[in-house]
Amino acid sequence: MIRDLSKMYPQTRHPAPHQPAQPFKFTISESCDRIKEEFQFLQAQYHSLKLECEKLASEKTEMQRHYVMYYEMSYGLNIEMHKQVSYYFFNYHFKWKNEYNSGHSHSKYCII
Repeated sequence: MIRDLSKMYPQTRHPAPHQPAQPFKFTISESCDRIKEEFQFLQAQYHSLKLECEKLASEKTEMQRHYVMYYEMSYGLNIEMHKQVSYYFFNYHFKWKNEYNSGHSHSKYCII
């Protein structure tokens, strides 16, 4: 399954306009606003990653459930196949032995 990474990793923050001739001078309220924006951005990213993780965990559980069902089914089919093969083998063997012995009951080469 291909996931849309643009939702998982949103666009980067908008950089502040920079004028090369002037150094950065922020007031306390501007700094607090930038910190608040950064925090909200990180919270949104954390939330989207948490949702993605929960979704993957539920998909993993579902896949494990399907695997167990498949294993149980294939194991049961394998047992049934071996039962049928054994039944036909022994049935054929005893039928052949009885037919052979009935024709050669007084022979010293009789199969037991």
